[in-house]
Amino acid sequence: MSNERIIIFDTTLRDGEQSPGASLSIQDKIQIAVQLERLGVDIIEAGFPVSSPVQFEAVEACAAEVRAATVAGLARALEQDIMSAYEALKGAAHKRIHTFIATSPIHMEHKLRKTPDEVLRMAEEGVKLCGSLVDDVEFSAEDAFRSDRGFLKEVVQAAISAGARTINLPDTVGYAIPSEFGRFIREIMEGVPNVNDAVISVHCHNDLGLAVANSLMAVRNGARQVEVAVNGLGERAGNASLEEIVMALKVRHDFIGVDTTINTTEIYRTSQMVSNLTGIRVQPNKAIVGSNAFAHESGIHVDGLLKSRQTYEI
Repeated sequence: MSNERIIIFDTTLRDGEQSPGASLSIQDKIQIAVQLERLGVDIIEAGFPVSSPVQFEAVEACAAEVRAATVAGLARALEQDIMSAYEALKGAAHKRIHTFIATSPIHMEHKLRKTPDEVLRMAEEGVKLCGSLVDDVEFSAEDAFRSDRGFLKEVVQAAISAGARTINLPDTVGYAIPSEFGRFIREIMEGVPNVNDAVISVHCHNDLGLAVANSLMAVRNGARQVEVAVNGLGERAGNASLEEIVMALKVRHDFIGVDTTINTTEIYRTSQMVSNLTGIRVQPNKAIVGSNAFAHESGIHVDGLLKSRQTYEI
C-alpha cells in the first residue's frame, strides 16, 4: 500500500453525544471542539442543527471557534434540515454539510415509508441543494451495509454525479463481520463508475464489538475517510473508537501503510476531557486510554517489561 493519508472525521459531538447518559452544554462542546482541533482531526461533526435550538446554537458556536479543521453539520435529505445546517455553519472557516437518507429495504419500508425511486430522487435533490450552498458535501447512505447492492451502487453514483465529494457507507447497526465488510467496500469501489470522483468513507457501529476491525478492513479495501468518536462513544454500543483506529494505523503502519494527521500525544488528554464532560467513564481495560492499558499484574509480564518494554507493550 502507498503512504496515503486517512481523513479522520470525528463525530463525538454528534453521534457521541447520543450515547445514553451523555449530555454536553454548548460550552462543553466548544471546549471539546477546540481540543479535537489541537488533536489534529480533519473534520469535526458538531451536531444536527435542525433537531433543536440548542443543537443549532452548539454547531454555530463550534463553527465560529474552530479555524483549522472542517466543521460539519448533519442534515436529513430534506430542505429544512439542509438550510438549518447551512445557517449554523455560516461562520466556519471550512464547512461541510453531511446529508443522509436510508437505503436499506427495512429502513425504506418501515421508517421512511418510501419507495426506492423516491429515496433515489431525495438523495439527488438533497445533495444538489447542499452543493448550491457549500463546496464540501458528504452523502451518507444510512444502513448501507444492509442495502441491496445494486440499488446502493445506483444511489452512490447519483449522489456523486449530483456533487457529493465524500460518500459514507455506514454499518449503522453494527451487523458486519470484518472480512465481509472489506469485500462490501471493494464491491462498491469496483462497481460505481464515478467512484474516483469522491472519497469513500465508513461509519461503523460497535454492536458486535467489531467497529474498529470493520473500519480497518474498509481502509485496506480503499476507504479513505473513517468516522470515529473519542472513547468509542455513540448510539447503543458506540462507534469506532478514535484512539484505537489512530493507534492501529500508527503501530501497524507496516501492514496498513496509511497515515493520519493526528497528534497522538494529545489522545489521552482528549479522552480524559470527553470522559469528564460527558460523565461517561472509560472502562479500565479499554484499549489505548484505559487505566489498565499500560498496567501489569503478572510477575512474568513485569519481569519481561523491566528487561525491555517491547516484551509486553507494543
